[in-house]
Amino acid sequence: MPTDFSSLTLRSALKQTWVALALLAPLTALHAQEPQTPDAAPEASTARVYQTLVRAKRFMAVSANALATQAGQEILRDGGSAVDAAIAMQLVLGLVEPQSSGVGGGAFLLHYDAAAHKVRSYDGRETAPASVGPDLFFRQGKVMSFGEAVNSGRAVGTPGVLRLLKLAHRRHGKLPWPRLFSAAITLAEKGFAVSPRLHAQIAGNRALFAQEPARDYFYPNGQPAAVGHILKNPAYAAVLKRVATEGVTAFYEGEIADDLVAAVRAHRVPGELTLADLSAYRAKERTAVCGKHAVYQICSIGPPSSGGIAVLQMLGMLEQHQLDQMQPGSVEAAHYFSEAGRLAFADRERYIADPDFITVPVDALLDPRYLHWRGAQIDSRMSMGTALPGDPLKMLAKRGKDQAADVPSTTHLVVVDAQGDGVSMTSTIESEFGSKIFVRGFLLNNQLTDFSLQPNDPEGRPIANRVEPRKRPRSAMAPTVVMRDGRLFMLAGSPGGSAIINFVAKTLMAVLDWQMDVQQSIDLPNIGSRNRDTELERGSAAESLQQGLRQRGHRVTISPMPSGVHAIVFDKEGITGGADPRREGRAAGD
Repeated sequence: MPTDFSSLTLRSALKQTWVALALLAPLTALHAQEPQTPDAAPEASTARVYQTLVRAKRFMAVSANALATQAGQEILRDGGSAVDAAIAMQLVLGLVEPQSSGVGGGAFLLHYDAAAHKVRSYDGRETAPASVGPDLFFRQGKVMSFGEAVNSGRAVGTPGVLRLLKLAHRRHGKLPWPRLFSAAITLAEKGFAVSPRLHAQIAGNRALFAQEPARDYFYPNGQPAAVGHILKNPAYAAVLKRVATEGVTAFYEGEIADDLVAAVRAHRVPGELTLADLSAYRAKERTAVCGKHAVYQICSIGPPSSGGIAVLQMLGMLEQHQLDQMQPGSVEAAHYFSEAGRLAFADRERYIADPDFITVPVDALLDPRYLHWRGAQIDSRMSMGTALPGDPLKMLAKRGKDQAADVPSTTHLVVVDAQGDGVSMTSTIESEFGSKIFVRGFLLNNQLTDFSLQPNDPEGRPIANRVEPRKRPRSAMAPTVVMRDGRLFMLAGSPGGSAIINFVAKTLMAVLDWQMDVQQSIDLPNIGSRNRDTELERGSAAESLQQGLRQRGHRVTISPMPSGVHAIVFDKEGITGGADPRREGRAAGD
């Protein structure tokens, strides 16, 4: 098992030693997100606050903020289910980490049922308004810039988080629905202390300041809310009280819905969201995507997310190359991992979109024979540069290449309850502070910019992930459940835009192949390729790999790679939890 140090082989011991040396290296990695739009500035550099492995016997909660983790822990202590705890945590995160997620956004949730040994997958992704056309992001015949599209009403999709949480609670909840809102309502009314990460992002976001309702809340006295400033949000508390007592219909119909639609349509670049779009929205249960890796079964979210497929593809491609025999942090391991990423991202850009609108060849993309063939294209001596997509079902000639951006403002949480049920959930409002449209104490998403801004590629071929009415944009979110012999072994996931795929794959590989404990696996420097440059995490031990990778033909970029991996792993002593030191997460359990 990952933390059974008494049984480590010499190779495993050397791997553990490398991890210790890597983590002692002088690091100044950013806690926050790489800027993706003109209005978003990098967060201030701060030294990492390294986490220690957290152990528990009965249950565990891990999230991006200590207040949210505490809310989940209290629910678990009251006998609540993993879903109950996840709901309470998400509602608090929408308050204390508003730049990343909230009731104005969407989410994907995986649930593991310990009694049935079954994984269920829930889709709360936002949808495009019914009236949109392929020219949604065009102005005067030309496609809008990404920054212009993000900060507009046109970017706002129908929020799905609350419908998702209600669906999951109806299936797997134990405590009464109103009980799950208590912590978030209390914090919103009494206030919470602004964290360093939230302050830095407020201070660095010019577009947020330009939106008057948001400015009034986030910039008291005209200045960014300072670290430690007690920020109260009575408007958000009022929304939660209505939803707690009246149900989610109070959000999707009536006064709250009226204000939400009015805010979108009053923007200087108005959007097309309507009351009919809100009332028609439904979360969905979908089939999880699953695959084998060594002795483990790994399940994740399927389309409209590309994350689960891409992670499973990478692990499948690498099996033939015996990555478990390579040294973590070596040039060799980084080379193979990056090349697998190139191949997976090439397929992702061509084939993955909302399965209600287009055929996604999931089984073909995950067929072990196809993955072996793809993985055999990796040359041990030289990078392939830019990978071409595969064509397992002879569909390639009909599909255009998508170059939609995935920006990294997202959050992830994991929970295991006393019955052994688990939840892995990733939620988002898309860009940092979403569309910047602030209504009734929460921010609205800019999720529609996850679509391709153009409907066709330069050759005129339709892009699978083009804008269409009521369609859900492609995602990279990859909440993951790992089982061994049918029993829950690991829960994991991360924010990070399209880099989520590499962050999650790295963490899984470190735990499952390199037998590291969960905290060490999260702490490992981030590396990988999204079929562009090979990216190495700035300020980490991975920077030492650049010369060796360049000798193998890699074009290397050193950049902040602000993962926010949160994960839980079972070992023979109980439950272990890990939180990413690059952000402000915490693990706690009893």
